[in-house]
Amino acid sequence: MNNFLKIILILIFIPNYLMANTKYFEEGLSLYENKRFDKAKFKFEQDLVHNPKSELSYLYLSKIFKNLDKKELQEQNLKAVILLNPKNEEAIYHLAKLKLDLSDYQKSRELNDKLKDLCIKYCSQSQKLKKEIENLSKK
Repeated sequence: MNNFLKIILILIFIPNYLMANTKYFEEGLSLYENKRFDKAKFKFEQDLVHNPKSELSYLYLSKIFKNLDKKELQEQNLKAVILLNPKNEEAIYHLAKLKLDLSDYQKSRELNDKLKDLCIKYCSQSQKLKKEIENLSKK
């Protein structure tokens, strides 16, 4: 009977714990969509406390830091996304764009080449980025 009670308690508390963790991300996303970046940032950071492997929280933090023009923090969060998921096209694309903005043409080119190899959703953006890199690196 003791094991049965443990199983019942686990079945009751685990879903509640998991739902509480996803709540932070969902609240952050809602705040982000309403351009309430400071509050959204806090919610995404809360999500990361409970779920350190949340690539989406890192991705949205990078978008927030882009809007706040904090390039170093944007880069750190994009690198975290890529570390967690090396095939995240959106993160690779945005990091390549950031590197281009920072005049690091070589790194931007490398990231864009990686993006072309993965290319599912960001194929057309990769082509445009390639032309942009070529044009800017000639100047």
